[in-house]
Amino acid sequence: MVNDTISDILTRIRNANLVKSQTVSLRFTRISQQISFILKKEGFIESYQIFPSGEITLRLKYKGREKKPCITNLKRISKPGLRIYANHKEIPKILGGLGIVIISTSQGIMTDREARFYGIGGEVLCSVW
Repeated sequence: MVNDTISDILTRIRNANLVKSQTVSLRFTRISQQISFILKKEGFIESYQIFPSGEITLRLKYKGREKKPCITNLKRISKPGLRIYANHKEIPKILGGLGIVIISTSQGIMTDREARFYGIGGEVLCSVW
């Protein structure tokens, strides 16, 4: 049993990147589905597929001949022991806007750019670059 599903998702993606795996399987939850959608939309993964057996398979993206992963780093910000909240003015920028911050808001899970555009804040889940 996994207590922190977001950390589990990030760790599985990080480990798959280290061994240069093409795919990684995640347990299906609504949060993992929304994070997969955001990673696909922002261009960090090639695609994702949802299976009826209760899992999501992500197809990771690599660039160049040496197969450098598009996801350089994943970092969990808000943890179960210490929740981090920010309003739309306090949302951090990662690498001057090159990376993204995933935020859980009252309107759903979205990126930092979308949250600033809509003027809403929330729990800062993780950063990806």
